[in-house]
Amino acid sequence: MEYLGHVISGNGVATDPTKIQVVQQWPSPTNIKQLRGFLGLTGYYRKFIKHYAMITKPLTDLLRKDTQFIWTPNVEAAFQLLKNCLIKAPVLTLPNFSKQFVVETDASDQGIGAVLMQDNHPIAYLSKPLGPRNQALSVYEKECLAILLAIEKWRSYLQHQQFIIRTDHKSLQYLTDQRVSTKLQLKALLKLMDLQYTIQYKKGTSNAAADALSRYDWSQDLNAISECVPTWIQKLKEGYEDDPTAKQLLTEMAVSSEHQKGYSL
Repeated sequence: MEYLGHVISGNGVATDPTKIQVVQQWPSPTNIKQLRGFLGLTGYYRKFIKHYAMITKPLTDLLRKDTQFIWTPNVEAAFQLLKNCLIKAPVLTLPNFSKQFVVETDASDQGIGAVLMQDNHPIAYLSKPLGPRNQALSVYEKECLAILLAIEKWRSYLQHQQFIIRTDHKSLQYLTDQRVSTKLQLKALLKLMDLQYTIQYKKGTSNAAADALSRYDWSQDLNAISECVPTWIQKLKEGYEDDPTAKQLLTEMAVSSEHQKGYSL
């Protein structure tokens, strides 16, 4: 049985794989910058990980000055152990609806990241790459998009009482008071309209978890993408081949995503 991001069975409570997928698939770092990003995420929850300093020692040793970056089997073992610690109890916890939820978000040039928490305890992670169009957005719009995606993902947790949104973009504190000037801003206000929330500013240096998720290196995964497509969707696509109107529309939208009759692909 599934219960809000957790799988409950005779063996106890386990985390839903979709909530921790981004951590499970985190690739082995190939340079110090990538390693610092991963340690930034894990360090944010170090108080929930037993023997954190001992586990991370092979990794932190690589950060020392004048130390050559060599990814040895011993370092890889420490990396995998740390990932496992991050996605297992007591790090990830069940939601408690008598307590307030907190959503921390961040956006970078490459993607967006978010963490759903209670009492600084993570419940679920979210990370998503930005396509070429969204990469061209302003910093404000990217941060706004991060909030939008997090709210859409975790609405079932947030709609029953007031919650907190934390962002490292200061001007978003005044989202509801600002003049609406972009489509994203309007969409965010509409999505948040029926919810009770407070937006708080949090310095980027202390927003390590969401920041690390937003800077996840998606380029290393591009050759290993898999997707489960329901049978009815596949049959629907095959049906387009027998429909001249649909085939014409698909041809036109392959050239331009903006269709004069209002269709979108």
